[in-house]
Amino acid sequence: MPTPREILAALLPNLKLAAGYAAKIQASIGAQPDKVAVHNNFFAEALTDADLSIQTFMEVTLLSLFPNIRFYGEEFAQTYNTKYFRSIELGPQDDYLVTLDPIDGTRFYMDGHPNYQIILTILNADGFEAVIALSPALNEFYYSLRGQGTFRGTLADNLDSCQLVKIKAPKNQIILSWTMDYLAETLRQDFDVISVQPDYSSEVAIPNTNGLMTGDLSGAILAAGKFIDGGALSWMAQEMGYVVTDHQGHELPALKDCDNYQWPGVVVGSSPDVHGKLLAALTALAA
Repeated sequence: MPTPREILAALLPNLKLAAGYAAKIQASIGAQPDKVAVHNNFFAEALTDADLSIQTFMEVTLLSLFPNIRFYGEEFAQTYNTKYFRSIELGPQDDYLVTLDPIDGTRFYMDGHPNYQIILTILNADGFEAVIALSPALNEFYYSLRGQGTFRGTLADNLDSCQLVKIKAPKNQIILSWTMDYLAETLRQDFDVISVQPDYSSEVAIPNTNGLMTGDLSGAILAAGKFIDGGALSWMAQEMGYVVTDHQGHELPALKDCDNYQWPGVVVGSSPDVHGKLLAALTALAA
């Protein structure tokens, strides 16, 4: 079995090609029929040609380079290649599962905003091994390896050329994911709050969870930490030194102990103080 770094290095050239494709067609993108509605969440429902094409491209890449690897793609039910992978499930320790969100932030992408991403993860039974998140419109990517930190580079860079990310003073701004808007009023005593559900605009881009890596966010509260996107970005923040727990302040469980490819609710804070304030708001409003 190749190492997580070897897998990332092998896939990076094709991920860059996928990024170029996504950037090229964004202005003329066609939407597919929406997915099944999830709590009337127009983010979860959005689907485009780019989602399906990028997933197919990366499936072909993986089957060529790593034919025996486990793979779970967000659009697994709609692609031609799912049946050719050994499994879409998380396996035993050190039998890695690769996951892909071909366009994280599809609604941002459809509305012409730049802060969408291609996110690929390498998962182990006990936790994340690696995540890479490419931002085509911003000409950059971030990647994390377990215990080694989070790194940033441009789309011209290879893994070795990237620089370790250290954010000393992130903006005093936090993001609340879908269904978490009830916390906004309380948290505005301490933070500038972006609540995705009421604050999203098709005209003006708001930060996405990837703002944790750029310094645009000092914290986040997610209703759930999906391994393919929000959970992956939260883990990348943890690799940067941020504090990450569940909504009760407990360590997040091993991935093998989770259902539906997601952690329970996630709290991310750039410091113990920020994390404590976010957790206090959750605790107070849960009482």
